[in-house]
Amino acid sequence: MASSMVILILSIILCYAVVNIHASRNTPSSQSTPSREPYRTGYHFQPVKNWINDPNGPMLYKGIYHLFYQYNPNGVVWGPPVWGHSISTDMVNWTPLPLTMQPQIPANKYGSWSGSATILPGNKPAILFTGIINPQNGQVEDLALPKDLSDPFLKEWYLPKNNPVIFPTPQNQINASSFRDPTTAWMLPDGKWRVLVGNKRGRRGMALMFKSNNFVNWVQAKHPLYSYPKSGMWECPDFFPVYKYGASTGAETSVIGSKVKHVLKASLDDTKHDIYTIGSYDTINDAYRPDVGFMNASSLRYDYGKYYASKTFFDEANNRRILLGWANESTIEADDVKKGWSGIHTIPRHIWLEKSGKQLIQWPIKEIESLRRKPVKVQNLEIKGGSSLEVPGITAAQADISISFKIKDLTKVEKFDASWTDPQLLCSQKGASVKGGLGPFGLLTLASKGLEEYTAVFFRVFKADKKLVVLMCSDQSRSSKNPTTDKTTYGTFVDVDPIAEGLSLRALIDHSVVESFGANGKNVITARAYPTLATFKNAHLFAFNYGSSTVEISESTAWSMKKANIA
Repeated sequence: MASSMVILILSIILCYAVVNIHASRNTPSSQSTPSREPYRTGYHFQPVKNWINDPNGPMLYKGIYHLFYQYNPNGVVWGPPVWGHSISTDMVNWTPLPLTMQPQIPANKYGSWSGSATILPGNKPAILFTGIINPQNGQVEDLALPKDLSDPFLKEWYLPKNNPVIFPTPQNQINASSFRDPTTAWMLPDGKWRVLVGNKRGRRGMALMFKSNNFVNWVQAKHPLYSYPKSGMWECPDFFPVYKYGASTGAETSVIGSKVKHVLKASLDDTKHDIYTIGSYDTINDAYRPDVGFMNASSLRYDYGKYYASKTFFDEANNRRILLGWANESTIEADDVKKGWSGIHTIPRHIWLEKSGKQLIQWPIKEIESLRRKPVKVQNLEIKGGSSLEVPGITAAQADISISFKIKDLTKVEKFDASWTDPQLLCSQKGASVKGGLGPFGLLTLASKGLEEYTAVFFRVFKADKKLVVLMCSDQSRSSKNPTTDKTTYGTFVDVDPIAEGLSLRALIDHSVVESFGANGKNVITARAYPTLATFKNAHLFAFNYGSSTVEISESTAWSMKKANIA
């Protein structure tokens, strides 16, 4: 009863805030919402207009989730950014607040780039972010603090006069134009805060470490937490603990000990991929050691599609770690200008360490299920080779579908070639229209009635010497009749036993984005698609099997999705 009363009070406060917020002219959505157009999402986060990129400083404060993000208030293409700011009680419905981190002092005169929030003792939020101090993108790290800690909306922030608090030192050979995106800070038993800043030295990417006793005066550590040659600039680094043995409970960023492993993530500027490794944190020497492999282009990825500049935070209210990411457009600039906006954020994901300890599991936050309506269910339905079945009775342009496949016939499975080491290339060569033995089978999303257009998400299964190999693909080659859009096909190998575990697929479909979660969240692919025929009521959803072997849909549920309240 007490928790329900708190929620009710917060809802009343939030509603009151919305009235006042909309009266402000200094918000990303200060103009009236434009008429509905085919590519604007219904339940993914995006402001009404202009350019958006990296999620910044996410946190939970006094029961309210805060999302900051890189935002150009002056146009649809990238420009010197400020921070947009929106709040929510469920990370599904969002209310905009006034812009912040606008040019205040010389330490951010030419822009405020990405950064992270840390909750200091006494429940005091603090933000470290990259300030641009000259037209040549000279980068320093600035500290921002809320003006009023009693305000749960944290509407106003200021930069203390002693900024910047972290700056590149020539004696340590720090490139001032590649020195950005501080992480959430953590504290060890010695009482010192630690924070990472992305950097490169030549072609060596690295996560520089800085230490502080008071969160104001920072000193560079003798060596980076970790670095790797020929990996290029490490943008938007992230470093956090995860509990072992498949526990989905999240760990606060300062947790250390035998019960946790640590994840080091970097956004590789060269490839625009978000990669991560799982390893051990040596707190005595402040060094990180991956269990397997290195931090380079061959590392594990959060998402094998259109996804970048991600950031996590610890959701204390629900004891979970949440992952946020940016999916940029695949349209040309002229089309973005016509739309009046560019960029979206993916659905927040709950992440945890898979029980084997080899990779992370990602799953859409449970709150997104509040938008589901009118479920359409199917069980134990065979799909013969070369056929497709439409999923009826849903709004296919704005849907959530979960489907599980059972393999019944291995007699026609294709042999896996050991030279197939690049799953994205393999998916482009063996797209949805290329008939195989066991597969392709999966979903045709954002499809026109006659299948002139579709974005296909599917599996193929191959037989190697001692095991079956599962390929997961997102094929956009037929996603649009527009010749100028990017129609890249994405792919990844999935570490799953398709006989013992089956093959599951969940797709979040939202007008111009398809987020696909394979094998219960082991692998994720985000695609941006801009159909010219399959829009609104003309969009359809099909389950398909274009392989030679019959497969069975053991269980499937599809939901139409309501529109979220995102002003």
